[in-house]
Amino acid sequence: MADRSIVVVGAGIVGASLAYHLAGRERPVTLIDAELPGSGATRASFAWIGRPVSSDLPSASLRYLALDEYRRLETELPELSIRWSGSLSWDGFDETPGAITRDAGSLEPHLLNPPAEAGHRPEDAAFDPLATTELLVAAARDRGAQLLTGTPAIALDHQAGAVSGVRTTAGVLSAGTVVLAAGTGTVALCSGIGVTLPVESSPAILVRLRATPGLVRAIVATPSLEARQLDDGTILAPTTYSGETDQAALLETARRVRDRFAASFAGAGDTEVVSVEIGWRPMPTDGEPIIGRPAGTQGLYVAVMHSAITLAAAVGRLAADEILTGVPAPELAGCRPDRFQ
Repeated sequence: MADRSIVVVGAGIVGASLAYHLAGRERPVTLIDAELPGSGATRASFAWIGRPVSSDLPSASLRYLALDEYRRLETELPELSIRWSGSLSWDGFDETPGAITRDAGSLEPHLLNPPAEAGHRPEDAAFDPLATTELLVAAARDRGAQLLTGTPAIALDHQAGAVSGVRTTAGVLSAGTVVLAAGTGTVALCSGIGVTLPVESSPAILVRLRATPGLVRAIVATPSLEARQLDDGTILAPTTYSGETDQAALLETARRVRDRFAASFAGAGDTEVVSVEIGWRPMPTDGEPIIGRPAGTQGLYVAVMHSAITLAAAVGRLAADEILTGVPAPELAGCRPDRFQ
C-alpha cells in the first residue's frame, strides 16, 4: 500500500501554514525543524503584509490574494492577532505607492516632519511573526499533525528521483510526500538529489527598540527608516545589512537606527535599543517564489520564497490543495521550479 504520509521540513511561517492547511485531511502530517518554530528568518521579519497596487510579475495573481487569505485565517483562528493599521510611504520608498494622501501629519500626529504627500495603503497590516507561526503550529497539532523539533533534516531519502522520506539526526522519516519549506536549507536538500534551485541567502537586520507606546500608528516607510510599533511600545525597524560581522558592529547599526527614529518622532528622545539580529532570507535569483514539484522527481514538493510573511496564508492553502488533490492551482503557475530549466 502506498505511503500517504506527508513530512513538512521547516517550521517557519510557510512550513507552519502548510502543516496547518494539510492537517486533518485524512493524511498523516509531520512537521520537523532543527529548532523551535519560527526560529529562523521568520523571527527576524518585519512582518508587513500588503497587496501590490498593480503588478506584471509572474506571481501577481498569488500576491493579490495575500490580504484576503489573512482575513480568512482570522475567521478560522480567532486568536490570530493582525494589526490592520495601514501604511504610509514617501521619498520614493515605493515605486507604486497607490493612493496619495496629503494628511500624513494627521495620520501620524507624532511625526516631526510629515511629508506634503505620501503613499497611503489603509488596507496594509502587520503581525507578530513568531506568535503567528506558533499559533499555526498549535492549530495544525489540534488537527492531528505531529511536531518534531530538534530534528535537523540531513538529506532526502530517494532512489532514481523518487523521494520516499527524510533522513534526520533521529533516523529516517518515511513519507509519500516530502514538502521542503526550509528557507535557504531547501537548496542543499534538493542538490543532494540533483535538483538545482537558484536561491541565495539575503541578509537583513531587524532592530527592536523600546519607546513610549502610541508614537507610531501605521507602518511608516522611507528610504532611511522603516518602523512600526507594537502595543507594548516596542518599535520594529528593519535596516540594510552592511557587512556587520560581530555584535559590536550590529549594536552600532542599531544605535544609528535608534537615532533616526528619535529624530523622526516627537516624544522619542528616550528610545532605547532592545535587540538587533540578522535574518538570512531565501532569495530566488529572479525574485519570484519557487513553489511546486521539481521536474523529474516524485514525492517532492518545494516552497521557498522571499516574501514568506506576506504569502504564507495563500501559499499554505493553495499548495496544500495541490499536494492533496494533484490539481494545479492557476495562481501558482508563475512560481514553478521548472522555469529555471
